[in-house]
Amino acid sequence: MNTGVPLNWYAVLLVVAAASTWVLTFPARRIAVQIGYVAQPDDRKVHQRVTPQSGGVAMFLGMLLTWAVAASIPGLDQLFRGPGQEPLGLLLGAAAIFVVGLIDDFRDMSAPAKVAGQVLAAIILYHFGVTWYQFKVPLAGLVQLSPEWTPLLTALWVIAITNAVNLIDGLDGLAAGVVAIASGALAVYGLHLQYLGNLPTDDIGPLIAVVTCGICLGFLPHNFHPAKIFMGDGGALLLGLLMAASTMLIGGRSAGAVGGSAARSGQTYFFFAPLFIPFFILGVPIVDMAFAFVRRTANRTGFSTPDKNHLHHRLLRLGHGHRRSVLILWAWTVLLSGLVLFPLYVSSVNAFIPFGVLALGVILYTLFHPSIRRHDDPAEPEPTLAAASSPVADGDRPGSSAGEPVGEPAGAVDTSA
Repeated sequence: MNTGVPLNWYAVLLVVAAASTWVLTFPARRIAVQIGYVAQPDDRKVHQRVTPQSGGVAMFLGMLLTWAVAASIPGLDQLFRGPGQEPLGLLLGAAAIFVVGLIDDFRDMSAPAKVAGQVLAAIILYHFGVTWYQFKVPLAGLVQLSPEWTPLLTALWVIAITNAVNLIDGLDGLAAGVVAIASGALAVYGLHLQYLGNLPTDDIGPLIAVVTCGICLGFLPHNFHPAKIFMGDGGALLLGLLMAASTMLIGGRSAGAVGGSAARSGQTYFFFAPLFIPFFILGVPIVDMAFAFVRRTANRTGFSTPDKNHLHHRLLRLGHGHRRSVLILWAWTVLLSGLVLFPLYVSSVNAFIPFGVLALGVILYTLFHPSIRRHDDPAEPEPTLAAASSPVADGDRPGSSAGEPVGEPAGAVDTSA
């Protein structure tokens, strides 16, 4: 077993990322108002006041600052002084996707243009080695990826995760909270793989997950309902790319099985954890994206056609308030992450994982299937949705979905600290 980088350094970087993002968000809010980088109320949005949507700027700067601190720590030399260029590739890919989101916040880019930007970021990641190497596939074992397939899979994964994160950016604190939980779980998983010797100690995947978790935690105090600032597409796309990169570097680099000799036999579900865990810790955004695809395909509308049938919208229609809906989806993320991480420490429960997954799938399908509708009295007004979604290709304005207190004059700007 190899402990790799001392865990206390990861804890330090988590605090640096959270503290720097929290501090940087204050000037980001003020400057956004001065330059007009704000979300305006309109007939399709519920928030009643002009709200800064420059949270992504603070998150990006917080990431850069934390990355610089990490590169200066002697104990992390093996991550930054190796022969590979993955740390540089991660920064360049993150900068590219952030610029795409920033442009979309100001100019409302078309869906093809945004996808092209995501592909560009994926190409940068692939060029610098931030990509998959292999998969553990059920009934096929370890599958090495060929150079012909790796660029395509990298691009598809980046597009999928960035869209998934952006789709759930529809309620105050929802996207930041879900990504904080998911990245925290992924960091635990990656660090445990390194401890077991199943992931190279110079793999930067766990570091990316720790930094992602930190910037989300630092942003949440500003973004939880009622939000004083939105992350915008700049922030949502950045978080999506960071999660895509960390899942590829952890899930697509691990060698061997997890959980001891029982798992190494290949006869337990958890033998395939490197393939499945990224899907489960990101279960909420991925399920939401899948339902959106099915729903819009069945309705013969384009994926860029906005609607109000995302998971958080359904929770609101079920009678949950803004904060409760967010907390419920946070709880789902914790549950899904805990379900697949628990066998890391208690291998005897491996056999029960498939049944737990199926049970959760049935519950999710029952509660959120696109055909489920609550039949209200036609005379009764439908509860007001506190938000609209902000997908990359959804047509809604990113980051402008958070509900605001009723009665706030439309044009008032919150710049208070």
